[in-house]
Amino acid sequence: MASAILSPSARERSDDLPGRWADGNRPRALTTTVPREYVHRAAVSEVFLTNWRQEGPGGWLVTAQWPRAHSFYGPAGGLHDPLLLIETVRQTGILLSHVAHGVPLDHPIIWQKVSYVLRPQALRATHTPADVALHVTDQEVVRRRKQLAGVRQEFRIVRDGAELARASLDYTCHSPAVYRRLRGEYGDLLRANARRLPPSEPVAPPVVGRDRAADVVLSPTGRADLADCWRLRVDTAHPVLFDHPVDHVPGMLMVEAARQAARAVAPHWSLPVALDCSFARYAELDAPCWVAARAAAAGADGRREVAVRVEQHGRPVVDARVTGLPLPEGLPDPC
Repeated sequence: MASAILSPSARERSDDLPGRWADGNRPRALTTTVPREYVHRAAVSEVFLTNWRQEGPGGWLVTAQWPRAHSFYGPAGGLHDPLLLIETVRQTGILLSHVAHGVPLDHPIIWQKVSYVLRPQALRATHTPADVALHVTDQEVVRRRKQLAGVRQEFRIVRDGAELARASLDYTCHSPAVYRRLRGEYGDLLRANARRLPPSEPVAPPVVGRDRAADVVLSPTGRADLADCWRLRVDTAHPVLFDHPVDHVPGMLMVEAARQAARAVAPHWSLPVALDCSFARYAELDAPCWVAARAAAAGADGRREVAVRVEQHGRPVVDARVTGLPLPEGLPDPC
């Protein structure tokens, strides 16, 4: 609903909390992040979005800023982490569900699919934060009783005026009552976390492109007959992947698992320039998940695709395709 979009002046008035502008100085434009509640984050430091406005019927402009450094999605090889794209798209979808479509803040937003293809040149890290603009178009909007039930959103993403990526996100929205019916006993947050398994031992961080063992999300299976297969490592104490308690394994952890599995089987193609993830069901905290990866032969354009599947109880949870490039100078343009 367009009426949910506040004009800049109205937004500034809504920010007039006691003491905010006590010194009489007011910025000419908003320079803060959006409220953390709008993107389902507990830590303000994990909010990347800064503003939004409508761009015609079914279109929106959302702005974001990527930090020069991040505890988990940090730059590597002089480039911003491509998975910042996915997290920014995630936050944008949730924001627009609330401010553009009127979905109440307590309604869960559930991923169905997420994908991107990017220009690696536009990921270059500089001495200032990266300003990112996301031009979003609503597609295939589904409503039930005038309430948003699902949508596909297409993204054209620009960084400092240069084309950065194309992305898409499919998600559904559920009321708390419907979510509880869908989840059954697993919808009880306290019970789900009381039954969670302890995190398993990580693989060696360099194998999956990580510096710290705490950031590794794959564990050895301990079986020589399971090549290119790992147990999903779920650490609910991780401050970014588990920014707040949830009753299932988060989608961003699954995306990270796909990235790390692709790195493990194709270590020389470590820059994920394209990623496509489909989510079939929830991954529960009380049973192990298994991650398998299969790398295709490198193409003539220098890219290599890795297929990744996550399973639990013998059933697929996530299917992903990760397309990687090496990290030398003069990266080709995949878009």
